[in-house]
Amino acid sequence: MEKKRIIGLFSGLVLGGSTLIVVLFLGIILWDIFSKGFPSLSWNFVSSFPTNGMTQGGILPAIIGTVLLTFITTLFSVPFGVACAIYLNEYARPNTLTNVIRASIRNLAGVPSIIYGLFGLALFVQALNFGTSILSAGLTLGLLSLPYIITTTEEALKRIPNSLREAALALGVTQFETIKDVVLPKALPGILTGVILTLSRAAGETAPILFTGVAFFINGISASPNQEFMALPYHLYMLSTQHNEIEQVRPLAYATASVLILLVFLLNIIAFYVRFKNRTQD
Repeated sequence: MEKKRIIGLFSGLVLGGSTLIVVLFLGIILWDIFSKGFPSLSWNFVSSFPTNGMTQGGILPAIIGTVLLTFITTLFSVPFGVACAIYLNEYARPNTLTNVIRASIRNLAGVPSIIYGLFGLALFVQALNFGTSILSAGLTLGLLSLPYIITTTEEALKRIPNSLREAALALGVTQFETIKDVVLPKALPGILTGVILTLSRAAGETAPILFTGVAFFINGISASPNQEFMALPYHLYMLSTQHNEIEQVRPLAYATASVLILLVFLLNIIAFYVRFKNRTQD
């Protein structure tokens, strides 16, 4: 008994120490970014256009481009991803084909994002002739997001007890009505959490949009889906590595990184709130 208690205490110390190290490094990174970025943050920075070769001005086109890009990604990936997960969990029979489909989806989740960028270039930009545009970039990010949305949605559906399905079917309700009125409302918080976390990850991707439509500078705001656009991740990449006056624009790069992190944090907070609200209701 004493041995088990010592092992348990040692395991707790190892896990706690590992968590502390991760949080410490995360805190150092965030402190470095925010301490150097906040002095350049202002209302003018987030509401104005870049000027003087990106050395002055703000990032309004990049913010709007990122929001529009995430919106297109959502429209494409969420309906298809949720529908695929519902089919796999509620309709598909457990056989070899279903197992192959699930394995393929999980393998796609591990494909490097730059591969999705090259695939989007070949499919949307060239084959479908959408050109380098926010539409091509959004559809590419939608493909990248699909495996994560399918997996998280399927896991949320699996957590719903089969007794609820059986009770609804016993009352003479069809399977479609059971899924629509019983299963989906119960699984909705888990589905939304997975969707929001996936979209927050997609909003910070650079490689998939690099080949499909993002631009370093656009004089104005891209309102058409067929136009090139600016985005926060690519804007940050260019300011940090490719600009002619890297030292001069470094404060702007840190400020851009701060805005991008705050945007991702906001999406994550929304996901955590949805999960917390669901737990309190249960």
